[in-house]
This record gives sequence, C-alpha cells and structure tokens, in this order.
Amino acid sequence: MRVSVIGLGKLGSPLSAVLASKGHTVIGVDQNPEFVRLLASGRAPVQEPRLQELIDASSGRLTATTDFEAAVLGSDISFVIVPTPSDSRGAFTNKYVVEVVEGIGQALRKKDSYHVVNITSTVMPGSTGGEIREALEGASGRTVGKDVGLCYNPEFVALGSVIRDMLLPDAILIGESDVRAGDLLERIYRTSCDNTPPVQRMNFVNAELTKISVNTFVTTKISYANMLADICDRLPGADVDVVTNTVGLDSRIGRKYLKGALGYGGPCFPRDNVAFGYLARTLGARADVAEATDRINRYQVDRLIEAVNQRLPTSSKVGILGLSYKPDTGVIEESQGVMLAARLADQGYEIAFYDPLALPAASAVLGSKATATQSAEACIRRSDLLMVTTPWAEFRSIPASVYARPNGRLVIIDCWRVLSKAEVESVADLVYIGYGDHQAQQLPLAAKARLL
Repeated sequence: MRVSVIGLGKLGSPLSAVLASKGHTVIGVDQNPEFVRLLASGRAPVQEPRLQELIDASSGRLTATTDFEAAVLGSDISFVIVPTPSDSRGAFTNKYVVEVVEGIGQALRKKDSYHVVNITSTVMPGSTGGEIREALEGASGRTVGKDVGLCYNPEFVALGSVIRDMLLPDAILIGESDVRAGDLLERIYRTSCDNTPPVQRMNFVNAELTKISVNTFVTTKISYANMLADICDRLPGADVDVVTNTVGLDSRIGRKYLKGALGYGGPCFPRDNVAFGYLARTLGARADVAEATDRINRYQVDRLIEAVNQRLPTSSKVGILGLSYKPDTGVIEESQGVMLAARLADQGYEIAFYDPLALPAASAVLGSKATATQSAEACIRRSDLLMVTTPWAEFRSIPASVYARPNGRLVIIDCWRVLSKAEVESVADLVYIGYGDHQAQQLPLAAKARLL
C-alpha cells in the first residue's frame, strides 16, 4: 500500500518506520525541514527505542518531504498525526488537524482515484464527523463515504515503547465513514502488526469516546494505586505492593497500571481527564471520577514535598534521579520529577538532578533553579537526601558504595522501589513510598491508638 504520514514527531516517525518496515511504501511529511532531512537520509528524527532499527529495515521504502501535495498524490491513504493541544477549557483543539485536512482536500482536487484520510490524532467526540468532515468535503469537493474515505484511528501507545505498542497492539480501533474506508485501513494493520489483534470498527463518535475513555480509565487505576500508597505510608505495617499485587489478581481488575508510586505525566494522560470532564459538563452529564482522578494526581507532588520537609531543613541539598515522565524517553511534559525539583527549589532547597535522556529538556525548564549533573553518581554525591522519581533500569545497578557517607547516612526516598533494600540499607537509610513501617514512629500516639 502507498501511505503518506503527515506529522513526523514522536508518533508519526515511528508509525512511518513501522509501516515501511512491513513492506508499505511510505512518504513522511512535515513542516519541520530538519525532521524531513533526517528521515530522508535514513536517520531517526526523534528519540524512541527501536526506531532507527526499523528505519534501517525499510529498504528504501521510506522517504520524507515537505511537499504536502506530492505526498498526497503519491499515496492511497493519509495518516494525520499532528498535535491537538488543549485550550483554556481543557478541550482538545482541531486547528492543526483541520489545516492538514484542508490541504489534503485541495491536493485531492488534482487526483481522480479514491483516497482515505485517517485521523490518528486524539480529538474530542464529535470532531471527525463534524468540522473535520466539513473541512475535507469543502476543500476536496468530494463527498465523504462516496468518493473519499474518512476514518478516526487513534494509536494506544506510550512514549518509550511506541514501536512495541504499534507492533503488538491489544486492539485496533477504527471509526469509519464507510465500509470501503474501514476495509482499506484494516488491511494495512493486518500486514503491519506482529500479532493478530481484534479490530473494532464503529462510527466516528463511538471511536472518539472509546479513545478518551480508555485513557481516563487507565489513569483512574494509577490514581487509585497512589491513593492506596498514601494510606499505606500512614498505616504501620502496610505495604502498598502487597495490597495492589493481590487486588490485581482479581480478573475484574488486573495488575497493569496498579502500582502505587508517583502520578502520571506525559503529553496525553494529564489532559485526558480534564478533557473528559469538559465533555461531560457540556453534555449536562457528570464526570466526578475523572475529575477526582485528576485531583489525586496533582496531589502526588505535595506528598513528596511533605516527605522531604519531614526529613530535612530548607537550604539542604536534594538530589533527584529521573526527570523524564517515564523511562526510555526524554520527554518531560507534566513530569513529576521536574515539578518536584521546581517546587523544592522555590522552598529554598539546593537541587541537583540527573536523567539518562532528559537533561537538556529539564535544564531548559528549570534554569538556575537546579543543577544538572552528568551522572547518577555525581547527583548522589551532591545530596543530603536523594529521591528516585523515574524507574530507569540503570538506577538499579548503581553500586551501594556510592551511597555511603564518611559521616552520617544518606536518606533515599525511592518512589518506585527500584533500589534493593538488602544492598542499600547497609550504607544508607532507604525509604520506600507506600510502606508504612518507616512512618510508624512518626504517628502521634493518639493516631496509633485510633488504629488499634
């Protein structure tokens, strides 16, 4: 199949490489000439595990251009994967999607054959069948469902595992204008996935609502686990991992995303609950669960600040390991580590930080508030208290000797329990978030009595 992918950012470049590596002829399009130059020369424009590997495996089937019209005329289907930023109300905006769709429509006026426009960007329910369809029909002079196809087909992926998630999806979601458009899109996925996922085909609004519902449900599990961790912190003998691991054995619940640690971040999850709440209010419905999930998530940095304030006087040195919002990516949008560093600096603490990929981005945001270090060891040595805020695999292999101090003991707050107590506690005081033992002695006698 001849495919054009419009938008070569964090998801568009991996999608282009996946499709090309599976035998499709792919033309990537972007207004950023550097992204186009890199991809056209066979180099990954963005950081993502396995992306370069798949570009190398594309065998000349992957090209890139800034010529929007040529890409549309040279393909049978266009994947639109551009940003849909949130507005002041929390709703996703369609400005960039509509601009691209209008451009596709204008190009289609020079083409006689059938073409499918596939919206991969996350949009609000009502968008695809509303202003997006209107923009396509108006610009192309064609009728959606008759001589041009329109689909809504969002990806369910996470940065740091985008390639794996695209190759091994749990399911494929297709909102379709007509059977012909859906059939063409399904054929592409049947050839590009390493597994055989169920393909759920439906109308536009059901697909749009399904996408945002999946994300808000996942974040609800995360916030529920973090709520449990907060309770376990304050309950002598409690262990959030024991609780969530057992709760997750129930087939109605499952263990995925049920780990009490820090709040969720990144470019998608934090805004999905806000958008869901806005949608409900505009319809006269209620989204109390989504709104509570968002409030609990925002509270997680407060929890960590309280933990630091209990153990250190201001002006002390705090080290933070992990500034990316999750491992295997340099993205810091809504990062708990970045927010924590900024707020602790505002309170007067001296902040040092390290991250394997996010140092440039974090340094640009934090500026003079915090000091970037070039290794985990350097960050540790600058710290009176250390916090592990992103569960990078490399943090597990830090030698215990690095934590040792000639005088006194370093306090480590490990939010993800990535460090080994058996190894680290011989030289430092290791605190696991979500474990009540370390706080039992801090409970007032009256509070202990109430628990007995």
